[in-house]
Amino acid sequence: MMSTMLDYIEQESEALTVILQEYQQKLAPVKAYLETRPVNKIMILATGSSYNAALCARYYFEEHFGILVDIKEPYNFTYYERVDPATDMVIAVTQSGKSSSTLAAMKKVQALSIPVFCLTSSPASPAAKQADGILDINTGLESVGYVTRGFSATVLNLLLIALMVAENRGLVTQAERAESLASLKDAAQAIPGVIDKTNAFIIRHRQHFIQASRFVAIGYGALTGVAKECETKFTETVRLPSGGFELEAYMHGPYLEANASHTLFFIEDRPHARSAALRDYMRPAVDAVFTVTLAAENNDENTLALDFPLTHNFAPLLLIVPFQLLAFNISAAKGIDLSVRIFDDFDKVLKSKI
Repeated sequence: MMSTMLDYIEQESEALTVILQEYQQKLAPVKAYLETRPVNKIMILATGSSYNAALCARYYFEEHFGILVDIKEPYNFTYYERVDPATDMVIAVTQSGKSSSTLAAMKKVQALSIPVFCLTSSPASPAAKQADGILDINTGLESVGYVTRGFSATVLNLLLIALMVAENRGLVTQAERAESLASLKDAAQAIPGVIDKTNAFIIRHRQHFIQASRFVAIGYGALTGVAKECETKFTETVRLPSGGFELEAYMHGPYLEANASHTLFFIEDRPHARSAALRDYMRPAVDAVFTVTLAAENNDENTLALDFPLTHNFAPLLLIVPFQLLAFNISAAKGIDLSVRIFDDFDKVLKSKI
């Protein structure tokens, strides 16, 4: 039987646990490279969900360890941008390894005699073969075109790469490394509980979600990537206008489109004054406002409180799960069969995939 999007979501806990057990082997090319030079600045080539995953992981590199990260969308990079000469390491992220734009961007970097590592779910893919080092996401490919397990696995692998770079530079002690790995393991094992709480939340608001006509997710810091992935998943599956915004960016223009048909999701790892102020302001202007948070439960029926303490930089691993489940359940409730491909000739005609 063909796996569904829901099957892959339910496999995330086990998949992330395996990654944590095997990452030293799967990411060995990074460790070998780090032995040749210190890494202070990294460029990540990514698009779509891979780009969103990089946004989720970026601030662990930067805010926590001071390792600078540039995230480049491959097509624009190939034709309109240059490589910062301070770049020490380049990682191309592609689930399928078949992205034409990512492959072209990799070749541009390699033409400058800079090695490129490919983080992929398909180690035998064209992009992996082009790479100077293959980094196996370690989940295998998803037969459904709307990645969920692979997205979370990509976030985790990037977080682990950050930890490896920091360890090489002496920015983290062995005790801190062990504590971080234990926290990541706890987060992976918490996913089944997140699924249960989310399912109850969806049942409670099912009618609203079916009737909603525009979804907007708002996050900050590492949670900006969660908001953007909400946009991507809802656009792909629910197939209604959807947006994902950084908190302050939403305040600088996008809020002006809000009307009584909009549904807003505020994404928080803990109580956040600025997010709360915007939520309170927008509530009278829109159809509904929901909060998805790691904080403890309260009496607000529109809040999905996961009640699981986790550092800000690791929070995306849990906070993305409700949006993956929402995307699957809302599309199913609307009668959208995600197993049926639409625009089936798109990649062939546009040559976006090899």
